[in-house]
Amino acid sequence: MIVHAEPVMGTVVSFHVEPGECPAVQAHAAVAAACARLHELDDLFSTWKPGSPISRFRAGLLRLKEAPPEMALVLELCEEARVLSLGWFDPWAMPGGFDPTGLVKGWATEQALDILRLAGVEAAIVNGGGDIAVLGLPKNVHSWRIGVRHPWRPDALACVLETDRAVATSGCYERGPHLINPRDGRMLFRTASATVVGSSLPLCDALATALVVADDDGPEIARSLEGYEAYIVGVDGKEDATEGIVFATEGVR
Repeated sequence: MIVHAEPVMGTVVSFHVEPGECPAVQAHAAVAAACARLHELDDLFSTWKPGSPISRFRAGLLRLKEAPPEMALVLELCEEARVLSLGWFDPWAMPGGFDPTGLVKGWATEQALDILRLAGVEAAIVNGGGDIAVLGLPKNVHSWRIGVRHPWRPDALACVLETDRAVATSGCYERGPHLINPRDGRMLFRTASATVVGSSLPLCDALATALVVADDDGPEIARSLEGYEAYIVGVDGKEDATEGIVFATEGVR
């Protein structure tokens, strides 16, 4: 098992990789390449770096056709997420201009996993600050068990999910109020956290953000998301989950 933690994108991205028949040297090189790709994408999409392409795009100093090709791909995903979320995820409505932060970390984490996949590793889990991408399964394991942190008890889990798909959790319990309701600019919500499970990690990332800011409408929107499942915790401790969520009965893998 290869274990690595990479500080990047304002968080820590952790890797747990079982090479299987992939040579160890090749697997280690793949992890290094995945980390390098994360830093490249951070340089491209960081709104905290004035000279980044996304900052120049937001300021009107860079046209989309002149931007790196990743920019157009992320814009397409953002539009897909805006439609799926009924407008509750809307990077075009953020202060300062277009801001894909609520989706791009999940997209970058998925990009890192793709590098491991191409290298031929047997199984891997990449956790980008709560945005989790998985590949294959370790030996003698029928599914991944993903722990979802309790919103106000950092030493406890709200639940453990059993899945073979991507998982993303969003909330304000670590960084304080920072999520913005695109319809009225509010930053305080009655939803403590939202977790979304599905095939696309960037869309899970965006939809989890949408379910938090949608507040009381979150559970209804969650049930409208074809192909995605959700688990929501309110600040009052009330829990809501869509029918397809699978809760594990044992600890976290």
